[in-house]
Amino acid sequence: MKILVLNSGSSSIKFQLMDTADRKVLCKGLIERIGLADAIFNYEKAGCPKTREVRPILDHTTGIKLILDALVHPECGVLASLDEIAAAGHRIVHGGERIKQSVLLCDETLRLIDECTPLAPLHNPANLMGVHAMQALLPTIPNVGVFDTAFHATMPRYAYMYALEYSYYEKHGIRRFGFHGTSHQYVAMRGAEILGKPPAEFNCVTCHLGNGVSLTAVKGGRSMDTTLGFGTVCGVPMGTRSGDVDPAALMHLIDELGMTSRQVCDLIYKGSGLKGISGLTNDMRDIEQAAAAGHERAELALEIFAHAARKYIAALATSLEDRVDAVIFTAGIGENGAEIRERICKGLGFMGVHLDPARNTVRGKEAIVSTDDSPVKVMVVPTNEELMIALDTEAIVKASRA
Repeated sequence: MKILVLNSGSSSIKFQLMDTADRKVLCKGLIERIGLADAIFNYEKAGCPKTREVRPILDHTTGIKLILDALVHPECGVLASLDEIAAAGHRIVHGGERIKQSVLLCDETLRLIDECTPLAPLHNPANLMGVHAMQALLPTIPNVGVFDTAFHATMPRYAYMYALEYSYYEKHGIRRFGFHGTSHQYVAMRGAEILGKPPAEFNCVTCHLGNGVSLTAVKGGRSMDTTLGFGTVCGVPMGTRSGDVDPAALMHLIDELGMTSRQVCDLIYKGSGLKGISGLTNDMRDIEQAAAAGHERAELALEIFAHAARKYIAALATSLEDRVDAVIFTAGIGENGAEIRERICKGLGFMGVHLDPARNTVRGKEAIVSTDDSPVKVMVVPTNEELMIALDTEAIVKASRA
């Protein structure tokens, strides 16, 4: 089945056309600077050089029309007709409590997504722009929403509930939602495949380490607990996000230092994490170089990051109860950061994690980087959220036709 995967941002659209029969990417690309006269259309057909075109792209409908035209272009296209597209799969950030799995997008589900806008004000409206554009341009094909939050809908109540007075959950829906779900779902599935284990019998802690960071306990293919919560700032420190901070410290910033709630929000989301501690940058590669050159605060940033990740791996392992089969690293830092993987695993020997330094030199490709006798395997699995969206889309469309 040929699936067009779309990730629509406020001023961008990432896309891939994928054939799920062999999991092959037929083409992919990115539109940037939507709304401007000098927008950029990047396009890459499998086996051909990348192309880059600067042109006016004033809205998402214009952008997606450009994508569809490229797919059937006589020279750089990959389809004889747009009729070959079986469905469109859309990455959507937040489904709230009402949407707990990937779904066909209809008037009712689109209304529910829109109702979640206060929970993801930068993402859900943009995601919906892509859906509406596809509906206008190809009204006969099904559209499927695949949600960042949906994978975590299997968490038990004791994991997603905050110990606030209960009415704040009951009346206002304040709870842990979790994010990066499509990434966690994919790498857990792929990790089981690599180790030759049935997904239903595979337990792991997945570590999505990029500019955004979240870790998840996955038991038999189901999310049991995760580090991100109601928003995307808690857990492990990130590129510019603080990770866990005592709420009393935040109240002190407001009550004693006179900061507004917006200033505090900007601080913990945009001015903290690796950048805030190091005083340099949010790029892990640059921080590692600075630390190697003797920069004290860069070294401190690495220590804080590794300590928090290590602590949460151990904590999440308790949600897996009987055993942990693997710790899986993914996303930009997780896939490429050999040094930070070593720092994180160094303190996990007590739970059976034994890294092999030679194997750990791998960057950006699938590998088992633990020793042969390590009871818990350490794995690097590059994430493939687009494939997960395509597979979910295929399953939903087939089920709707059954």
